Amino acid sequence: MTSATAPWRVAIISVLPVVVQSYAELIRVAGHEPVVAITPRRRAAGFPAMPFAAEHVADDPEELDILFPATRHALARMLRAYEPDLALCTGFPWLIPAEAIDVPRLGIVNGHPSLLPRYRGPFPIAWAVRNGEPQIGLSYHLMDAAFDTGNLLTQAPIPLADDDTEQTLTPRLAAAAADLLPRVFDRLARGDRGDPQEGGEYQGMFEGAYWTIDTTRPAADVHRQVRAWGFMPPIEGFGPFLERGGIRVKVKRTSLTEVPGADRLECGDGPLWIVESVPA
Repeated sequence: MTSATAPWRVAIISVLPVVVQSYAELIRVAGHEPVVAITPRRRAAGFPAMPFAAEHVADDPEELDILFPATRHALARMLRAYEPDLALCTGFPWLIPAEAIDVPRLGIVNGHPSLLPRYRGPFPIAWAVRNGEPQIGLSYHLMDAAFDTGNLLTQAPIPLADDDTEQTLTPRLAAAAADLLPRVFDRLARGDRGDPQEGGEYQGMFEGAYWTIDTTRPAADVHRQVRAWGFMPPIEGFGPFLERGGIRVKVKRTSLTEVPGADRLECGDGPLWIVESVPA
């Protein structure tokens, strides 16, 4: 346990089943009690359903209630019903209102996959890949009224390789969370509210020009563009798109070296091979 006081009641806020499952276990290891998972049905009107389908729920701990708010304005009411001491949030698309942040007596702690104050916003890994960064990170901070700006509690860098995907990064993020969360709990138990962030940057959705592949650019740039889009949510209509011979496709995977059977794409300084694409 992180303190001699009674175990904390902890709510988990996320769209990702793997986050809820791992956080529930880490909370228990720290001597506290996960009491509820809160996840939206949809990001917004017209968007596809979030990944918490019945098959995921069936694998979760039986004692952990799972709630599906229709809008962010229901969050405060749902949290109040469970009287949490703390809430942990990671991978959540809504700006949580102040009335919800004020419900847990210790606040809401957000886990953000960047080295804050760099790469605030909903798609930090995609932007890091786009910019050719050699590392990302994981930061835990107290939530406030804006996205990713609250006091920092702890953070750690995570290497970002040229061939990394969400699948290869997930175990490293999970390992970092297991190392960092006990530090979060310890600081909060000591009444330490973290360190203010200074400076920083915010990135939202990629701009319009980045949705379409420009074959006059170097092959490495196009390859990085395709990789960056691979860290965006799998939502229909997201890029990157390529038009060739009157046919428009979404390019999902490319290679800078020749792949047998792959489609060769001539770029500004040489070829790139399209390993996977789908009709747009």
